Amino acid sequence: MTPATRSSLFTPVLIGGSLILLINFALRASFGVFQIPIAQEFGWPRTEFSLAIAIQNLAWGIGQPIFGALGERWGDRWSIIIGAFLYSAGLILTAYATSPASMQLLEIMVGFGVAGTGFGVILAVIGRASSDENRSLALGIATAAGSAGQVFGAPLAEALLAHYPWQTVFIIFGVIVLACLLFLPMLGGGRPATKHELDESMGTVLRRAFTDPSYLMIFVGFFSCGYQLAFITAHFPAMITEICGPISPMGTLASIGITTTSALGAAAISLIGMANIAGAIFAGWLGKRYTKKYLLAGIYALRTIAAATFILMPITPTSVIIFSLVMGALWLATVPLTSGLVAHIYGLRYMGTLYGFVFLSHQLGSFLGVWLGGKMYDIYGDYTMVWWVGVGVGAISALIHLPVREAPLRIPTAHPSGVAS
Repeated sequence: MTPATRSSLFTPVLIGGSLILLINFALRASFGVFQIPIAQEFGWPRTEFSLAIAIQNLAWGIGQPIFGALGERWGDRWSIIIGAFLYSAGLILTAYATSPASMQLLEIMVGFGVAGTGFGVILAVIGRASSDENRSLALGIATAAGSAGQVFGAPLAEALLAHYPWQTVFIIFGVIVLACLLFLPMLGGGRPATKHELDESMGTVLRRAFTDPSYLMIFVGFFSCGYQLAFITAHFPAMITEICGPISPMGTLASIGITTTSALGAAAISLIGMANIAGAIFAGWLGKRYTKKYLLAGIYALRTIAAATFILMPITPTSVIIFSLVMGALWLATVPLTSGLVAHIYGLRYMGTLYGFVFLSHQLGSFLGVWLGGKMYDIYGDYTMVWWVGVGVGAISALIHLPVREAPLRIPTAHPSGVAS
């Protein structure tokens, strides 16, 4: 890669990686739309499908450092190929599941597939291929591409469900995910590793990170992001369907085809994705100019305020739209900042693996948010309690980022005499 190519922002690597993320997130952002159809067909309590999605999120988190390490050892393309086939096979086989246990087991395959084609692998590829000047913004653009998929993923699922049973929609999605493989030729080589990076083993880098308090604080802080996002993705459409006030038959929403709270719930996920396109890019732009840890603390604080305000007010179509736009602007804004922070402090050579472990924390939060949402719904009959838990963990994340030491970790170097300095 020539210096001129590397100084360009919109490289083939960024474009190809963004398209893969768009497909990945279009499909996974739609799972909340299937909550009610699946529960109604089988007569399952809300907990069962919630647990399936929670397991998917947990498998995604566990798979992320594995696929990151696989990519750094054998090549990123192998991670994406394996991930795409696992994702596709998991979706298609889920269409034939008839018991909660079988569906939950198959979601492990889907989760690993999401890991192989998701942020951990793709952002590492883009990060290594970007110049220092463009890296934060490039990561923001790629993150925004995931949100672009979210814009049409849930409405697409809603539209398909109007004509096909949910099983057929899962099969259609299983075929669509293989389109990720069309963009592999665009993912060329990234930034050449320095001699020191090549000399260091993955174990050495991981030990250094896991003994650094800043890495552990980033790890803990990303938990609430996963909790909030996964809960909303999985349960917000059903929550809006059941508790939102009526939609006026003569109002603006009805004039654009949103006549039911079910359609509003799907549209809310789409609105979140639309707002996050701008939010993620803006966060990447800010990360290039300001201290990332303070930006992260601010984002988590604003999320906390937005979520608390929403649940304290009457739930109306207007409040749903306003909340969706506000939360959407903050939705994945944490991703380019968190991944950029990891790259800035610990280097690019093993960025996929290091960010993968941080993302595991995100997915532990996702598991808890999705599962707890279904469990508490079955116990209390609504989502109020689990919503307030999300408010609390968001406040913790806002505070825990403040002490992070945002500077490249000093790597011991050896003098010619062999004595480390």
